[in-house]
Amino acid sequence: MTNGMYPELITRPDIKIFLPPIGGLTIYIWGDPDTIPDDDIELTCRVHDECNGSDVFGSDICTCRPYLTHAIEECIKTAQRGGCGIVIYYRKEGRSLGEVTKYLVYNTRKRQEGGDSAENYFACTEKVAGVQDTRFQALMPDPLHFLGVKKIHNFISMSDMKYNAIVSTGIEIVNRVEIPKELVPDDAQVEITAKVFHGYNAGEAYKGIDENELKKTKGREYGYEKDSKKNVVE
Repeated sequence: MTNGMYPELITRPDIKIFLPPIGGLTIYIWGDPDTIPDDDIELTCRVHDECNGSDVFGSDICTCRPYLTHAIEECIKTAQRGGCGIVIYYRKEGRSLGEVTKYLVYNTRKRQEGGDSAENYFACTEKVAGVQDTRFQALMPDPLHFLGVKKIHNFISMSDMKYNAIVSTGIEIVNRVEIPKELVPDDAQVEITAKVFHGYNAGEAYKGIDENELKKTKGREYGYEKDSKKNVVE
């Protein structure tokens, strides 16, 4: 009835435990699927959680779309080398908080005192939804096992949660591939800085992100207060 928007996160403060439904997924494969169980043949993989704002509408507040695009390119290159590429697209919009809740978080980030900042990135989500993340990663690797994956040579993800969930089920990950810095939109510097500081795999590209970097990284300013005063005067 609510299209997976979970209004209870906002309207039901009395709820102590919230378990969102585990949504569906789509598997995209480049190359010969028969090579997937052979751990001697190169396999490139990304497990991607849905982000309608970026993936579909091109929002530059996050790295979702450019990271997904980069993963598809790397999968194609792997297939051209004789290997195989896999992208699994999970319907876990807004960290499984739902699309409307996610946009409320974006609004809070941009309108908070001091503007959008890496320092308050996760706090804004918790302020709106009461929790930072509701994704259930324990079952996330199941489709990989259904495909017969034993080893991932190139894992196109910086998420420690996803990495830990996969390797804990016995799948080996050889290389973890971070998003190239030149693909990160200017307004998404807030996201990437906050995530690396709080534990995402930095790789070679994002080493050196410390507390000072966290505090000084700000998002694009829109001047809401200034525009509001101008409209009142007019």
